[in-house]
Amino acid sequence: MPPPTSFRELLDRYQHGERDFQESSLDEDPDNDLRGVCFDGVDLSRSYVVADFRGACLRGARFCHANVKTCDFRDADLSGADFTGAALCATTFIGATFDAADFAGAFYHSYVIQPGGYPDW
Repeated sequence: MPPPTSFRELLDRYQHGERDFQESSLDEDPDNDLRGVCFDGVDLSRSYVVADFRGACLRGARFCHANVKTCDFRDADLSGADFTGAALCATTFIGATFDAADFAGAFYHSYVIQPGGYPDW
C-alpha cells in the first residue's frame, strides 16, 4: 500500500491496524494537530513529518532516518521510540518520557547524538 498523503488518512489506516507508514511525506498537511493521539508502534522511518504530537502516546514508534524537524513532542510518551539517524532540529521534547528511547546518530541543533545519549532538552 502506498504511504498516506495526509494525517487524516494515516489516522484512519492506523485505527484499522496498519502500523507501517515508512517513507511518508507528511510535512505539508495543515491538519497536523495530533495532540493526545495514540500511535504506539507506528513506523514513520525515512518519512518527512511536521506535526504537533503534544501529549501523544508514541511508545515503540520508529522515526529512523526521518526528518521530524519542527515537530512538537512536549509531554509525549516516547518510551522505546527509535529516532536513530533522525533530523530533529527545531523539535521540542520538553516533558517527554524517553525510557529506552534510542537517539543514536540523530542530528539535533548542530551535533550528532552518540549512542546512549540524549540532547539537553
